[in-house]
Amino acid sequence: MRPETEAELAEMIRAAQAPLAVRGGGTRGQQGAGAVLETAGLSGVRLYEPGALTLVAAAGTPVAEVADLLAAEGQRLAFEVPDLRRVLGREGLSTLGGVVAENASGPRRVQVGACRDFLLGVRFVDGRGGVIRNGGRVMKNVTGYDLVKLMAGSRGSLGVLTEVALKVLPVPEDCVTLAIAGLADGQAVAALSVALGSPYEVTGAAHLPGQGTYLRLEGFSESVRYRAGRMAHLLAPFGAVSEVPSPWEAIRDVTAFAGQAGDVWRLSVVPSEAPGLVARLGAEAVIYDWGGGLIWALMAPGADLRARLGVFRGHATRLRGAVGLAALPPEPAPLAALTRGLRAQFDPRGIFAAAAA
Repeated sequence: MRPETEAELAEMIRAAQAPLAVRGGGTRGQQGAGAVLETAGLSGVRLYEPGALTLVAAAGTPVAEVADLLAAEGQRLAFEVPDLRRVLGREGLSTLGGVVAENASGPRRVQVGACRDFLLGVRFVDGRGGVIRNGGRVMKNVTGYDLVKLMAGSRGSLGVLTEVALKVLPVPEDCVTLAIAGLADGQAVAALSVALGSPYEVTGAAHLPGQGTYLRLEGFSESVRYRAGRMAHLLAPFGAVSEVPSPWEAIRDVTAFAGQAGDVWRLSVVPSEAPGLVARLGAEAVIYDWGGGLIWALMAPGADLRARLGVFRGHATRLRGAVGLAALPPEPAPLAALTRGLRAQFDPRGIFAAAAA
């Protein structure tokens, strides 16, 4: 099914008798069972006001189309959308609705926040086939604020997005990446923590074991150069700091794991605990992002990462790998009860059960 209008989408959902698998461009997230409902037909930018830093677009609009439009005005989606097609072995075009549904956010999250932090408003069709509008088109309008945030990261389990309103930001004048070579994982996370705790506005903080520890500074050129000098002085106890070419696209898209055999896991953890968790993983390879708060792990096929780690502060999601292990992490009992209540309210017939699986 591929509706071309919101009204068609609502009618399809009302007529559905079994769970639907909601799909944007099919480039990210889990591929649920059930009849496929594609949102790519709901496409097009509805409103763009560069002066107000505001964009409104249909959920099926390709991210690349949005990026080109913004770039022409010297602006961008600040939360740095990951492109996981290579690592997940998928094709297609990433859509704006899919990005919001997954709350997909890249390395810049450590400084500017996640996708949900830039979401101003949404329109979506719930499991009854009703159209719901929530939020607004400018930051001062916070009507329905909580529901807007709720849809970011809901993975199509509460409704199908048809339109999103986002705040955008200007592209900075300058960007510098600093690197320290030869740090062990624990040292690297400590260095990243020092950098992120500084007043120098770090917009990227990552560690690639065996390659280097990286920090990104962005802004006006004079400011960037001053902050880079201060950062080098601050981190001198960890080793020599050098300026290097940008590695951030590869870090954002996890390209080091592309074409490699094994399962790909994504862990959200307490940064200070990250090195210890990695030591217990027995992973083929890892990437630390968000100052250690995000770990990408390449595991042997079929390895049960959660069983190896046991209880820890955080959660693990399997993005690529063998059938049989739950892709999404189990929810604590209080959160699971809240989730059931929300689904009963927005999807009482279980039409989006495939998306939520």
